[in-house]
Amino acid sequence: MTRKRFDDLGCSVACALNEVGDWWSLLVIKQAMLGTRRYVDFQNSLGIAKNILCDRLSRLVDNGVMTRVNVGEHGTRYEYRLTDKGRDLFTVVVALRQWSERWNGNKDEMQLVEGATGEAIAPVVVQNAAGETLTIRDVLFVDENGQPLEQAG
Repeated sequence: MTRKRFDDLGCSVACALNEVGDWWSLLVIKQAMLGTRRYVDFQNSLGIAKNILCDRLSRLVDNGVMTRVNVGEHGTRYEYRLTDKGRDLFTVVVALRQWSERWNGNKDEMQLVEGATGEAIAPVVVQNAAGETLTIRDVLFVDENGQPLEQAG
């Protein structure tokens, strides 16, 4: 049996995957970050099947990542917009993009630059409270009492 949800794992990463964990959802979110709002524009830019797009948009709206707004002046026409929750995925999308460029070597023509300066953005990193970069070797995974979690295998 294929796992459909991760509710029983009690894990923050699993909880996030329940909401945005498939590739189409993340691509829809990335496209919304580029300014796409209309259903037909999502479909045209992503080349996604209508039934899959409808399902992903509905799930993203249900999970509060996007909102569906009626913008029709003469009749009903909807746009899909990122909520604050959806915009908070910006760091995740940028980190995935940078990871892919580093490890897969595939770079597309789009570049990410700071709007005010036109300078390329820095790599996404994990930092401590003082702003120093941390790696996996610098971090402990601890329980709610501050006790280190057991190492697997």
